Amino acid sequence: MPAAFVHRRLILAVALAGYGLVFGAFLLFEEPGLGIGHFYYLCVALVALSTGAAGGAAAGVLADVLYSGGTFLNPHIPSADVLSTSTGIRFLTYTLMGALVGWFAQSNSDLVERLRTAADRDFLTDLWNTRAFDGMLEAKLEQNRPFGLVLGDFDGLQTVNDEEGHAVGNDVLRRVAQVLQTVVRAEDQLARTGGDEFAVLTTVPGSDAVRALCGRLTAALAHEGYAMSFGWAVHPRDGRDALALFRAASERLHAQKLIRSHLTTPEEGGQADRAAPLRLRSVR
Repeated sequence: MPAAFVHRRLILAVALAGYGLVFGAFLLFEEPGLGIGHFYYLCVALVALSTGAAGGAAAGVLADVLYSGGTFLNPHIPSADVLSTSTGIRFLTYTLMGALVGWFAQSNSDLVERLRTAADRDFLTDLWNTRAFDGMLEAKLEQNRPFGLVLGDFDGLQTVNDEEGHAVGNDVLRRVAQVLQTVVRAEDQLARTGGDEFAVLTTVPGSDAVRALCGRLTAALAHEGYAMSFGWAVHPRDGRDALALFRAASERLHAQKLIRSHLTTPEEGGQADRAAPLRLRSVR
């Protein structure tokens, strides 16, 4: 059960217990001028903090109902005080305070959630960043179920940055991220883990399926005029911890880079490196 949900239930339980305690104390000890009913504000605030504006307003209404009931049942307080101007004012203050505290708590919660999301996203591509990806990988390992890790290293980014500038290089990275997103499944996690490095966590079954995913990623990028080297590893075949999986995927990635470098002459390699910025010009 999520910790936030447990805390919310605990706060609500404390608030409901507080309502009962204040109501009981009001019946036994309240007299004109004592002001035990002010403790209802604490209960209203607790409910508002855990439920939001609507819940806070409802908590204010409940406080006013209990206050009026206590006034009617307490023999030390004139029953005429049940319906009076102060009753109406109290109803407004309980309700408005609950709604205001609840609104503030909900707004603060939304802001925290947006900040948390922003902290987990890469500022350039809006993919998951390294911090978030490491957490997702650890969660996968804790589940102890088969999954695949794919590492990708973009080829030729340094050439793009040197010849076209970093602004163009950033545009290339954004476009590469978009292409990768069209291939990976919605349930898989795609991240930018470095300057020109990307990674995928996938649940496609088996080594052949993970290799096939690398092939689809390579083909999709090639169709757009980009080149990226990929390496892969499968849990638990290639390792049962993050270090072993990254080592296996990195070895395959560097092996692919080595093979591609031997298949391409220096002149051809220069032409391939220039393909990315030329392709970007046509897209822009």
